[in-house]
Amino acid sequence: MRPRLKLLLIAFAALLLTACGRTPLQEQQAYVFGTRVEVLVVSDDPEQGRKAIAAVLREFDRLHRAYHAWQESELTTLNLAIFSGRPQLVTPELAEFIQEAQSLSKQGDYLFDPGIGQLIKLWGFQSDEFKAELPPPADIKAWLASKPSIADIKIDGTTISSRNRNVALDFGGYLKGVALDRAAAILRAQGIHNALINIGGNVMALGSKEGKKWRVGIQHPRQPGPLATVTLDDGEAIGTSGDYQRFFEVDGQRYAHLLDPRTGYPANHTQAVTVLIPKGPKAGTLSDAASKPIFIAGPDGWRDMARKMDVGLVLRVDHNNQIFVTEALRQRLEFIGSPPDLNVIQ
Repeated sequence: MRPRLKLLLIAFAALLLTACGRTPLQEQQAYVFGTRVEVLVVSDDPEQGRKAIAAVLREFDRLHRAYHAWQESELTTLNLAIFSGRPQLVTPELAEFIQEAQSLSKQGDYLFDPGIGQLIKLWGFQSDEFKAELPPPADIKAWLASKPSIADIKIDGTTISSRNRNVALDFGGYLKGVALDRAAAILRAQGIHNALINIGGNVMALGSKEGKKWRVGIQHPRQPGPLATVTLDDGEAIGTSGDYQRFFEVDGQRYAHLLDPRTGYPANHTQAVTVLIPKGPKAGTLSDAASKPIFIAGPDGWRDMARKMDVGLVLRVDHNNQIFVTEALRQRLEFIGSPPDLNVIQ
């Protein structure tokens, strides 16, 4: 089946803008990072807006091609070198990405670990379309025995090596966040200060629309349409990890792409986790990377994991449709229709 994509519903924001003749809006969509991306720019100079959007999409395409996990790229070249047991010279950018991903992984107790590419491949998620097939249990057991992790990688300047040949890097849970931060920097450098960037549900807001904050929706994991909406301040980013995005089903059971490296199997206790990250130089990156370990930590560990990731605004929907939300985020949510029952966490 085709992957199901997480999309925060921002269409109504675009409609509001286009309905207002006083607000010049440029909008363009593309398909990058295996998902739909959308850039909305408010600018009095249409040509300026179009050029800025084009620069953003060029950068998205470059990042996608350079760090693709299973099509030929600099990342696959590095993974082959690691598997062969030899060091590899990489670009300064890739070395920096690995170092940052190592730090984020350690912060999240390695529940978010870009070094588990072989496990992702075993489950069939390194593909644009998924087969409804479970990997052989023996293969999962063998992968667990080898304990590959991004922590096994050694960085010496721009030379990368690994003490574990079974490490394979996959930036699928990290690169979209990096791209948000890159997009924000490009837009600001081009003189654009009011924009909304959406990469498959990871969203960053710049400025406002005619002085009104951008409003985005948080997708309901089991129903069409948003569960709630939230306004974003300048520079804030929001990210969602959900089991409805990339998954397949076998005998009525859902197997999602959010894999627990402790068990080798998809986490099945959570439907979705949304995090809202305050303005900062890495807000986009954290919006992507932080939701994963919080999701995988599960019912007993998600709150402690949120604290470890220094994330205070979190919404979690468990496998029984119970909704947990931190008080800080609850104060900012507007629910569609009658407010659902909430478990509010301080």
